[in-house]
Amino acid sequence: MGTVKAWVAENYAETMGSMHSSLRVAYVVFSFCAAFFLGGIKAMVVGPVAAALMILGNVGVILALFPAHVWWTIYSLIKTDRINAGLKLAVAIALPVLFGLWLGLGIFGSALVAVGYGFFTPWISTFEAFRQESETKKFVHGIVQDGTWGTIKGSCTVVRDFADMCFHSYPVYLQELRQCSQGRQPHSIRVLDVPSCILVGILGLAVDIPLYTVIAVIKSPYMLFKGWQRLLHDLISREGPFLETVCVPIAGLAILFWPLVVVGSVLLAVVSSIFVGLYGAVIVYQEKSFRRGVSYVVTMVAEFDEYTNDWLYLREGTLLPKPSYRKRKASDSGEFSVRPNVSVKGGGEYPSTSGEAPAMLVPTLVPARSVREAIQEVKMVQIWANMMKSCETSGRDLLNLNVITTADLTEWLRTKDSGNETINLGLTSYSLMRTVLHSIKAGSNGLLLGNGVEVDQQNRPQDLLLDWFFHPVLVLKDQIQALKMTEQDVRFLEKMTLFVSNSASASVWDNGAEIPQDPVRTAQIQAISRRMVGIVRSMSKFPTYRRRYRHVVKLLVAYSVEREGSFGSSVSGQSVSFEFEITHLEV
Repeated sequence: MGTVKAWVAENYAETMGSMHSSLRVAYVVFSFCAAFFLGGIKAMVVGPVAAALMILGNVGVILALFPAHVWWTIYSLIKTDRINAGLKLAVAIALPVLFGLWLGLGIFGSALVAVGYGFFTPWISTFEAFRQESETKKFVHGIVQDGTWGTIKGSCTVVRDFADMCFHSYPVYLQELRQCSQGRQPHSIRVLDVPSCILVGILGLAVDIPLYTVIAVIKSPYMLFKGWQRLLHDLISREGPFLETVCVPIAGLAILFWPLVVVGSVLLAVVSSIFVGLYGAVIVYQEKSFRRGVSYVVTMVAEFDEYTNDWLYLREGTLLPKPSYRKRKASDSGEFSVRPNVSVKGGGEYPSTSGEAPAMLVPTLVPARSVREAIQEVKMVQIWANMMKSCETSGRDLLNLNVITTADLTEWLRTKDSGNETINLGLTSYSLMRTVLHSIKAGSNGLLLGNGVEVDQQNRPQDLLLDWFFHPVLVLKDQIQALKMTEQDVRFLEKMTLFVSNSASASVWDNGAEIPQDPVRTAQIQAISRRMVGIVRSMSKFPTYRRRYRHVVKLLVAYSVEREGSFGSSVSGQSVSFEFEITHLEV
């Protein structure tokens, strides 16, 4: 009797388990279908509005600022002393082509990105809403919140960041180009090499564009089926994005939209071939050889073929010729290549900051990581948010000490080219320096953010923008540790960083700092502060930086007005306007 009961219980458990598994599959299928159709409806309603805002905004910025961009560029080319007359002539000849590419690719890219963002963001956001735990939250987020008003606001944010890049970041680059080279040898080219540069540039366009296009189109079916094979394998084996049940609908959407990824990769390959071909003129300038410039044009086609073979798991190498176009080894030259720019986690090696020749965008087809592993990574948005929060905290401390004033902040907000370097660069540099010093004191191997999260080589975002300054900051951290500074040295470093090495301005803040008696040590500390300011200066050119930093400054103005309790005629009017802008500004 006991055996029969055990057999019945065992079969009952198996039956219930099978039913439970079938219900889970049915629930996933229902969620996918519901999210797919609901997201499609939202995309058709919200997509045209968001796309129109981005197209009109970005194209309007390009056309409105185009005369100014032409004038700024020509003026900077004439005024700079970093290049000689021959190189100026070569650049002047290439400027019409570059301006034409800017107009054509800028307008085409804006339209393409606008359509993709406007229509696919509501779709994907709807799938994200189905990851909510509560059924009520799923309904509210899927119908009302996710992918509707947020998509429209996001399109406006993109337009604003793009305008900041065109109106603020680009003039900063040109201003640095116009600055005196301070005794450094200017870049020069022989006038006789100018025709060779022009010929190789034209040859690069005539050869690389059609061959890149042919290779990309021929291999696109392989990319399509290889991608589907990888995604279906993960689906069957429940790996990668299919490991978590709540993520299965989103991963299913990736299977449906994979052909669009392939089309986008082909388009990027065609666009990148333009710049790869034009770079042949730079090879002629660097190598002083027409023959090596032609060799570069031929080699880049072979490199692209080999690169795509590696990514798509086709035959190794390439059958195309690869003549050498460098007098020295590529590893010593820091030359552009078509190798993928992959950061090695935990390997102690950092990616090269020299650019790489653009190539066909081939998403990774290796087995994907699980969602749990991906969540453990620190995201770039977390770092940006923490940096801005740290700036706000440091700014409040400095306001309490009367080191910076409300007038300094409001002047920076009103004036585009404010001469107040303390607000423009010093505040962020000082905040970043405090983060570095805090990480050293805590014994962190990377950077310890204000919220207690440690960013190191294992969990840092694999982002190209982060590569540009994460490694230099770590190097600077090691240099500070090697100096073994005293408390007075640290105070002196903070003062020099905040006031951007301006000793006259630094004298107004008595923070207990003492100038080291050793002039060599003083020079070392000042060099560290200059490098920190240089890192922040590079970061300030990123499109999202200005929008976020202006929001921080407005918060500091509101805090200062509230702290002082001063609502006079001038300050009161400004504070009301700032508070109004703050409430309508997206963080």
